[in-house]
Amino acid sequence: MFDMHSHILYGVDDGPRTIEQSVGLLKQAATEGITHIFSTSHATHPMFHANSKVVIEQVSSLQQHIHDLGLALTIHAGHEIRATDKIVEHLLTGHVLSLADSRYILLELPSDTVPLYTKKMVVQLIAAGFVPIIAHPERNKGIAEKPSKLEELVHEGAVAQITAGSLSGHFGKSTQKLALDLVKANLVHVYGSDVHNDTTRPFLYKAGLAYLEKQKQLDTIDMLLENNARIIENKEFIFCEPQRMSSKKWWNILAR
Repeated sequence: MFDMHSHILYGVDDGPRTIEQSVGLLKQAATEGITHIFSTSHATHPMFHANSKVVIEQVSSLQQHIHDLGLALTIHAGHEIRATDKIVEHLLTGHVLSLADSRYILLELPSDTVPLYTKKMVVQLIAAGFVPIIAHPERNKGIAEKPSKLEELVHEGAVAQITAGSLSGHFGKSTQKLALDLVKANLVHVYGSDVHNDTTRPFLYKAGLAYLEKQKQLDTIDMLLENNARIIENKEFIFCEPQRMSSKKWWNILAR
């Protein structure tokens, strides 16, 4: 299985601080059944920016560590890129990294809003040959208040990533409910842990999938895991075209 969102590099953002902590998380990844993990340290974030060269070097070093431990786990380099008007330029110059050198990028919006320039940014990325994956939309306040904002971005060509901890209830019942609503509306397309540590931000990879299974979302599980694998191969995603929903219809969904 593939985990396409993780913070496993040490000393570069709000993830592990030491190599020992990084290796500990990678051991846990193996116990979760993960065979491929995307390293997506923060980039162009107000508080963090993991240098691309450092990311590539650490990925190589940690890969050797887990090989020596006999773990069947492959690490792929990437970034969780904070939205910026220079994002295309940063990608083309290597200042920030796409996922496993594919067309797919993990795009982080500010936690409390969907900026007015987001739709234009998505259009620019698509025109430049990239596909933005909106990171954890279920934890964005602007999307929580008006989920049709995510639908508009998907309509422009973006896709979205749901988080294991959100589905498992780690971030609370309201986030869990929104996560399931986005799943049912076919507005999320890939699955990641967004792991940072083994306490407050653990993997919960199996727990999130178990919740979807309990909710009888078996087709969604297949789609999410298949699309995760398609990132490596740089293939187009499989997904159902989301229905256009009015604000009133969204309000009814979230109020039920």
